[in-house]
Amino acid sequence: MAAARLGLPDLGDGVGLREPHFAHLMAAAPSAWGVDWFEIITENFLDHAGYAAHVLEVVAAHRPVVMHGVSLSIGGADPLDRVYLDKLAALAERVKPAWISDHLCWTGVAGINTHDLLPMPLTKAALDHVVDRIKAVQDRLGRPLILENPSTYLRFRASQMPEWEFLARMAEAADCGLLLDVNNVHVSAFNHGFDPLAYIDALPAERIVQVHLAGPSDLGTHLLDTHDAPVPDAVWPLYARAQARTGGVSTLLEWDAKIPAWPDLLAELAKARLVREGRSPGLGADRADRAEGAIRVHG
Repeated sequence: MAAARLGLPDLGDGVGLREPHFAHLMAAAPSAWGVDWFEIITENFLDHAGYAAHVLEVVAAHRPVVMHGVSLSIGGADPLDRVYLDKLAALAERVKPAWISDHLCWTGVAGINTHDLLPMPLTKAALDHVVDRIKAVQDRLGRPLILENPSTYLRFRASQMPEWEFLARMAEAADCGLLLDVNNVHVSAFNHGFDPLAYIDALPAERIVQVHLAGPSDLGTHLLDTHDAPVPDAVWPLYARAQARTGGVSTLLEWDAKIPAWPDLLAELAKARLVREGRSPGLGADRADRAEGAIRVHG
């Protein structure tokens, strides 16, 4: 693993650690797992001392692990949850993650967690607010925080800048990293009618430490980020652009519903290597042409 941006390594190709695969991972030798690293949903392992914690301990002893949270609410109006941050730090002390990530969003108000990643108004005031909170979290954790671009389904009239500019300015001002979810770029670009390649090109490549791949649901009028299907054709060119711009960063395949068997998951992950090598991930010529066209603006 070569050192990369923010002093964080390129971990290679990884998958999420999910309960349907626990039995396979515990029965197989680590040398036969077929992945370079694992990402956990942080909240699934906070205050957890059961079998899942045992599986995580075994996995972390043999592979790098990244903690990926969904409840930090970095954009929220409530004060930062110090109890949550203490638990986050305690889990990190046990797991020794390569890094800790979450999302550019807010998740609730008045102490109520909606368990959803809610979009933010992209204003200067919101930017200043988020930067201050990122700095506070990084000070508490003693490590850089990596923030992911969300999938969005609405935009605020009050917004003063595009999301890519907000992320770029945020990463520089807070000295944090970015988790570029190219599926989320695809989803939001389709939903709002912007150019996904322009989004990727506008981000500071030196701040991108990880890429997410996933499959959304096509509901006709909009895409919904469901993580329950193979990576769509239109996402692979975005992934190729992101890897070319960064020079190569850790890739994570997300699959959180209708989770396939382990060999099928690895087969989907293997497409990422083909794309990085400039080869087709199994598209026919006509499908490849459609994928290339699909990364342009949707309206």
